[in-house]
Amino acid sequence: MDGMNQTRGVIGAYRARIAAGEIKSDPAQAFAAERLQDLWGKLRGYDPHPKAPPNGWLSKLLRRKTFDEVPADYPGGLYLVGDVGRGKSMLMDLFYDAADVPRKRRIHFHQFMQETHQRFHQLRREHPEIDDPIPPLADLIAGEAALLCFDEFQIHDIVDAIILGRLFEALFARAVVIVATSNTTPDDLYKDRPGRDSFEPFIALIKQYMDVLVLEGGKDYRRARVHGVPCWYVPADRRAEAALDEAFAHLSEDAPAQPETLAVLGRKLAVPHAAAGVARFDFADLCARNLGPADYLALATHYHALVIDGIPRLNPDNYDEARRFITLVDALYEHRTKLYASAAAKPDDLYQRGDGAKMFERTASRLEEMQSDAFLALPHLT
Repeated sequence: MDGMNQTRGVIGAYRARIAAGEIKSDPAQAFAAERLQDLWGKLRGYDPHPKAPPNGWLSKLLRRKTFDEVPADYPGGLYLVGDVGRGKSMLMDLFYDAADVPRKRRIHFHQFMQETHQRFHQLRREHPEIDDPIPPLADLIAGEAALLCFDEFQIHDIVDAIILGRLFEALFARAVVIVATSNTTPDDLYKDRPGRDSFEPFIALIKQYMDVLVLEGGKDYRRARVHGVPCWYVPADRRAEAALDEAFAHLSEDAPAQPETLAVLGRKLAVPHAAAGVARFDFADLCARNLGPADYLALATHYHALVIDGIPRLNPDNYDEARRFITLVDALYEHRTKLYASAAAKPDDLYQRGDGAKMFERTASRLEEMQSDAFLALPHLT
């Protein structure tokens, strides 16, 4: 690598952040930055196919030549895997910002799958003459981006597993470069789940066309972010709301918040505010609606931190809300999801009288434990 490039691209940006005191030098991160730098160099000006036509795109895409094989000069992608808090998202930030690719896109993998399902069904509905929607869908995606960057790559759904194998094969054949971060190695994706055997060819495809880089263990920088951030604010007033604004920004590293949707047992669970693995709800959004254990499990596994505004005092008059809150806390506790909340009282004083008060004692104990340094230091379980 020439000296000029050492001051540019991913390496230059990484060293600049160290020099500015924003991060500390980390050998594993530095090695990953070197690998990303190499890919950055290969992709300068990369644009293998023209942009998809905006008008009549489907008919024009269907008239294009078919793509049966990955081109010989395909530069390959990168699959960056490591434990939570190791700096994967920060490295992706540096790479994506530096990437000199005319058409590039970065998206949370869960959001990409939602979009893919919508487009897949739209093609089937609007163009029943198409026997196989995967090729035109891949054409559309390839027309939007020659570089596709995924945050938090993970497979939880058999339908996703089935679609992804053929879709990624088609994207690789169209020379789309994919860079992804994940907490899970390719060999452990969808492990011990029904239909795993049919998913193994996709795993082989990832390993063939994406360089798998394991970010070795070291300091958990996400845990460092949660250290010193209060978890429970009383009362739930404007000062508490402002404090949770700051906590959300801190935990998500100032990533822009936007609505997301989780698929739960064939239903859609709306998440009003989410960014970088952190979600935020009003208490009523979570516990005054008809949500159940599957919804709370989806939140606990998908997000490493949950911010809740306005937990009221609980009593027999709002017993259904209290019951749902107990179920939610159990899911967060079991999956070591960090909870930040404003409330009308401290956990021990939230539910003091009437039927259900005794039952809430265990929840109050868990809420107290979840504020401890020991709990905050535990890794999130997906």
